[in-house]
Amino acid sequence: MTSEFSVMDFEIITERLSMRLWEEMDASWYRELVGERGVDEPTFEEACERVMSLRASALENGISLLPIRRKDEGDIIGYCGLIIGRSTLEEPEIAYELFKRAHGKGYATEAASAIIEAAAATGRKRLWATVGSWNRASFRVLEKIGFTRQHSTWKDDGEEIVWNMRELSL
Repeated sequence: MTSEFSVMDFEIITERLSMRLWEEMDASWYRELVGERGVDEPTFEEACERVMSLRASALENGISLLPIRRKDEGDIIGYCGLIIGRSTLEEPEIAYELFKRAHGKGYATEAASAIIEAAAATGRKRLWATVGSWNRASFRVLEKIGFTRQHSTWKDDGEEIVWNMRELSL
């Protein structure tokens, strides 16, 4: 990695959750999660390529999305982490997606709070989050973890994307 920032911690433990780097076996549940978006599930091979690409990108860039496992139940409930996305390696985006069965239980807030700490520990000063204007649940999570709305952009299909930002401090 050629950056002024240290590598993000790829193993994070919270009160109820554990997060770690992607493994090939994550392709199975990742397929299901993509299917919950209302789009066709990727094939197992496509999902495998995606999760291994996420792993390779983590090792190259020093930041990553991380699968989230509930510690007591042992099941995977989604992912959370840092991506370049619409932003930059210096000021990455926080991103999260959870299975519907895990919504409304504070897991996204808990995971995202831990990712913010991990991002601050790398020496970064600011994080972004871009969210479709329709996604009220994500806005609630972002508000709880200290993000504020900054501006909007629009996709070619007219969907409003709201840019949210949070300053970091160690």
